[in-house]
Amino acid sequence: MNQHVLHDRALTLPAVDPLTLIDDPAGTESIDAGVLLDLYRRLVLGRRFNQQATALTKQGRLAVYPSTTGQEACEVGAVMALEDEDWLFPTYRDTLAVVMRGVDPAEVLTLLRGDWHHGWDPHAHRVAPLATPLATQTVHAAGLARAAQLRGDSLAVLAMIGDGATSEGDFHEALNFAAVGRSPVVFFVQNNGYAISVPIGKQTAAPTLAHKAIGYGMPGVRVDGNDVAAVYQAVGAAADRARAGGGPTLVEALTYRVDAHTNADDATRYRDAEEVEAWLRRDPVVRMEKHLRARGLLDEATAEEFRAGAERAAGELRARLSTDPRPNPDPLSLFDDVYARPTSQLLEQRALLERELAAEKRAAREAIA
Repeated sequence: MNQHVLHDRALTLPAVDPLTLIDDPAGTESIDAGVLLDLYRRLVLGRRFNQQATALTKQGRLAVYPSTTGQEACEVGAVMALEDEDWLFPTYRDTLAVVMRGVDPAEVLTLLRGDWHHGWDPHAHRVAPLATPLATQTVHAAGLARAAQLRGDSLAVLAMIGDGATSEGDFHEALNFAAVGRSPVVFFVQNNGYAISVPIGKQTAAPTLAHKAIGYGMPGVRVDGNDVAAVYQAVGAAADRARAGGGPTLVEALTYRVDAHTNADDATRYRDAEEVEAWLRRDPVVRMEKHLRARGLLDEATAEEFRAGAERAAGELRARLSTDPRPNPDPLSLFDDVYARPTSQLLEQRALLERELAAEKRAAREAIA
């Protein structure tokens, strides 16, 4: 019997009650006060970012925006737990997480603006592109983690997904691959209650999403996703474990999508106002502010400074997206970065598009003539 099997037998089912810290005045004493204040500052920044991005959508400056209003603690807490050498693999909803990783907000919104597929250098920031297909980035995350492991690099990989993605095949393949190789991955599931309009109860028969971890041979943890300190601590512990060679962890964060799935969705068709109101009472920004004030770590002057900083950042983003020249990329560059060596099928598709574009130009010239 090898060491891995012995380790796996030590796994226990996760607690159903999520880890919560900020409801107890002493719950965050193990976290540095400066870190707690920075987490709150970023929550304020994140809430304003969501509001600004939503407004830009209504003004036609963005094609679509999947808001994380109500989920800011997940976006902020998880990313703040990463070290510089770590990697982040986000979904289309995790724009705020990418901003918190240090990427230019205007570049983060490039895909959602409809300008281009992607707006930043993944290697420069150690942030993969926003993944629109559900769960595909979990496979990429597991692959990068395995490669880093084989190279002897000390890092952790954070793969962010929603609850709906846990019903996808890629999710299962990624967890199995990472667990077998004991690769340094943290699978972070933001369980916001709905996969567009499908409630979590119709997606899984498991007691919790964290329970799924045990079947693959990795720990599963549940955390209060509206408690930024708890998310920071839970993801930080999982990332530390990954870097130390302990293998992957599945962290399920319980949160709620206050806004609709996107601006194209009508959430009133599948959930009632009472449910939304109940979650608004657990607002992650308000809860953290109350906690910090109760501990004497936050005064009004500091709170106002944070709000003013968030307002300035929102104004800068609004101005840039209203004035920056829109790129006009070559449609054929669509195929440039799919593979390092294009497949024959990809080259055929490129040639087909090239012929179609040429035909359109000829037709336009003939119409003018």
